[in-house]
Amino acid sequence: MSKTLEYFLAPHSPWAYIGHERFVAITHKHQAKVQIKPADMAKVFSLSGGVPVAQRPAQRQAYRLDELKRWSAYLKLHLNLHPKFFPVSGDPGGKLIIAALQTYGTEQALALAGALGRAVWAEEKNITDADTLIAIASSIGLEGEKTLALSASDAVLSEYARNTEEAIAAQVFGVPWYRVDGEGYWGQDRLDFVERALAS
Repeated sequence: MSKTLEYFLAPHSPWAYIGHERFVAITHKHQAKVQIKPADMAKVFSLSGGVPVAQRPAQRQAYRLDELKRWSAYLKLHLNLHPKFFPVSGDPGGKLIIAALQTYGTEQALALAGALGRAVWAEEKNITDADTLIAIASSIGLEGEKTLALSASDAVLSEYARNTEEAIAAQVFGVPWYRVDGEGYWGQDRLDFVERALAS
């Protein structure tokens, strides 16, 4: 019997970008049903003790870069350590993902999440720019202008707020965050455990 899992993310997270393709492959392998939940991580951080990268101590910032370099090399995944448009808000992209989910379904929403991550970390694109968001959505076969317009709808805003509250209730404090059978797994480096949980 296939399982359902929750996938909390923010489209500008480098760790979500690094883990996204493997995560999707794992869910397909185990025929898992994904509930993709973009959330306002600024709000989650403010309640869980997290701070933006620029406000972290120097040694933490340096180690983050080392880990990004290691993982991207290990996975042979192109990643700019210092992308042109970062820091950047994840809110417009997160809402765009929800608009895609509500209109086209989970697979297209997952594809869009992957495209937004690549846009920041591999393609030097600004995912807060409306024309860029339209182009990214269109590049994966969505109606870009329509999807962007829907991302400002009450239905999307309500779901984004609900995802954020669900993340807080689930004690999420970073992304990507995967939840299987009520148990949380933080970070793309926990995907082996996620797969074991799906297989059990």
